[in-house]
Amino acid sequence: MTEQLKKQREQLETEFKRLTEELAQLHNNASSAEERREGSPFGKREEEATETLELEKRLALENRVRQEMATVEHALDKIKKGTYGQCDNCGQPINPERLEALPQANLCLNCKALLSKNGKVATPPR
Repeated sequence: MTEQLKKQREQLETEFKRLTEELAQLHNNASSAEERREGSPFGKREEEATETLELEKRLALENRVRQEMATVEHALDKIKKGTYGQCDNCGQPINPERLEALPQANLCLNCKALLSKNGKVATPPR
């Protein structure tokens, strides 16, 4: 394993740990918020609306963190399989500078641009 690949694996593992801690913190904050809700000075409807909004925000954050964790896990899995650095769509090498900036990148710039433009990835013309 090259030094660069070891460095990127360490970055991915560190990022996965950070995301795991962030997810745990979101759960802890939700538990403590539920304990504090007793006896709100607001009326029942306003209290329910606030609780619903807080729940929606927390769930959206949790979903984002889980998606990021899945992306990092995928990159770590690609390292184990020996396919790290190859585009998931076209199989071409991902630019090393892109991987240095974003170690969990799984698409080359061409396929990422197609995804951004079309909303889906299709094999680019060769």
